[in-house]
Parts: sequence; C-alpha cells; structure tokens
Amino acid sequence: MNKIKKTDFEIRPFLKRSNFRAYYQITVTILPIIAFWLIVSQIISTNIPPVTKGFLLTPNLFILTLLSSRIFSLMHDCGHNSLFEQRSLNNIFGFFLGLFNGIPQKPWSNDHAFHHRNNGNWEIYKGPIDILSLEDYRALNLSERFFYKISRHWIMLFPGGFFYLVIKPRLGLVLIIFNFIKSLVQESLLKIKDGKFYELLVVKTRIKPPFSDYGDNFDELFDLIANNILVLSGWIFMCKWLGAFFFLTFYSLISTLSAAIFICIFFIQHNFENAYASSTKNWDIVDGAIAGSSNLDIPNWLNWFLADISFHSIHHLSERIPNYNLRACHKANIHLLHNAKVLRLIDIPKCFIYILWDSKKENLIPIN
Repeated sequence: MNKIKKTDFEIRPFLKRSNFRAYYQITVTILPIIAFWLIVSQIISTNIPPVTKGFLLTPNLFILTLLSSRIFSLMHDCGHNSLFEQRSLNNIFGFFLGLFNGIPQKPWSNDHAFHHRNNGNWEIYKGPIDILSLEDYRALNLSERFFYKISRHWIMLFPGGFFYLVIKPRLGLVLIIFNFIKSLVQESLLKIKDGKFYELLVVKTRIKPPFSDYGDNFDELFDLIANNILVLSGWIFMCKWLGAFFFLTFYSLISTLSAAIFICIFFIQHNFENAYASSTKNWDIVDGAIAGSSNLDIPNWLNWFLADISFHSIHHLSERIPNYNLRACHKANIHLLHNAKVLRLIDIPKCFIYILWDSKKENLIPIN
C-alpha cells in the first residue's frame, strides 16, 4: 500500500476564508455572552431566596462556560491566521478574543505553532502536560513518581484550568517586572575592561520569565502587558457592577470549567491508545497529523461550541483551513483518514492513562 502524502488530500478548495463568516461567528458568540451576563445581573439583583438564585444561575453558568470555550476556539483560529481573510484582522480580533478568557493571544499562538510544527514527534514536543519518557520516569524516586502520576490525573484539569487562565498570565507579568527590575540593578554594576564599559546582561534576559510561552520577544511582551491591563480593568468594572465576591467567584468557575474543557479536548486529541508517537529520526509530519491526532464523534451542538475543532486530523494537516470549512474538508477526504483515530465521549476517560512515552517502541503507554 502506498504511503499517503499531503498532496493526496483535497485541501485547496477549503482554504478560502470569509470575513463575513468570521464576523458572523464572532457576533453570534459575543452577543449571547453579553445577554447572559445581563441575565445574571438581573438574577442576583432580584429579591429572591439564595437557593432560587443558585437554581437560576446554574444554566447561565453552564452556557457561559461553553461560550467561553467557543471564544477560545475562535481565538485559536485567529492565531493560525485562518478566521479572517487579512492577517491584521486575525491579529486584532485574536487579541480581543483573548481578553474574554484573560489569556494573551500572541504568546499562546506562538507556543501553539510549535506544537503544530512537531505534532507526533514526542522527542521534541511532550504534549500539553509535558509527559515523560519511560526511561525518565524510571529514573524518578517513589515520591517523584507519585507526584508525577497525581499531577497528570484528570482531576487536575480543574485547578490546572484555573491556574492556566486566571493566575498564569498575571503571574507571568509580575515575574517579568521583577526580572526587569532585578536586571536593571545588576546592569547598573558596570565593570571596566580595557577602559570600556560592558553590560553584564543582554536585553532579552530583562523580560524572559520562567514560562516558555511568555516574553520570548517584545511583541509577546506588549501583548502580555496590554492583555493584563485590559483584563484587570474589566475585572474591576465587573466587580463594581455585580459585586466583587459574586463576580470573582462566578468568573473563576467559568474560567476553571471552560479551561478544563479545552485542555481536556487538546489532551485527548493527542494522547490516546496507539497514537502516533515517533522519535525525531522516524518522524513524518503527515503521519503525525493523521495518526497523531484523534477526531471526536460528538453531538453537533457541542461541536458548535468547539468551533468544529473535533475534526482534528484535517486541522493538523493544514492549520490554515478555517473552522467553518473543517467539517466539509474532513468529509471530502474521509477515504484517506482510515488511520485516524475516532473517539466518542465515552472514550475520553481512557485517554488519561496514556501519560508515558516509550521511546523504544515509539508509543504512548499507561503507568503500570
């Protein structure tokens, strides 16, 4: 059987982007978000028993969580320059959409692009939770193994989601400011050599925090600062409108749950039984896209909230396909996707056991 090549796929007709469809998708996502927050404000301002308020707020929490996940998916498309026709519009709306979830879009998109360039090469890209190779895991002591296993349990999606959206971007900025001040103090101590002054540190070390996806360049730094200023301003406004305790609690729940959803989706689309998990030497980008990405068989209503990212093999084959063309492209090439994994909702829990990479057999394995 001949090896499948990227040129075998019918992709070009589905690369066409539409500003009208992009604006429409953003409009039908943001307007409901505004509407449901207005409903929330009416509920909490009404003089009814707390139990009744909780009962009425629950469906709003559920829908706002799903809409938050959709916002993230649309931001993801902007990062691939695939939602709008012009790169400038993708940059502008990508930044704007990032504000809803409090995540700086530029650093996130740059880091995500690295994942696309190396998908299926587990020697370079370790997945969303940085899984260890079998050899590295065996080198850990018992307490380190226990911590590794617990920290990658599915229950950690929730505290991890809260940290990812609410804490990490703010902490990243604080550490950048700290590093910047620290480096300025160090650089003020100039040493003299041959009658000339030499700085002790280069400029980049002033802004680079201990996060791989923040502060790699000044564009990312600007995005991080602007995002934090506007997000914190938005939080202050919402606290004054709805009350600090209620808003921070309700918003934290939305952020935690929505982040848990898209981190979970991202995980199961690359960590599953018999997933393509090559070393650099044997890696093939087409195999990584098809056999290293799962496709989700989920209800259409849920697909809408995920902006059709469930058609993931095609997305990895060409990330420039807009989300509104993914389903059609997937169907047009279904005859070439027989090696692609299809997961149902019932299969999701089983994926979370594949948290080790066997570099010799080149596959993902559970911890025994």
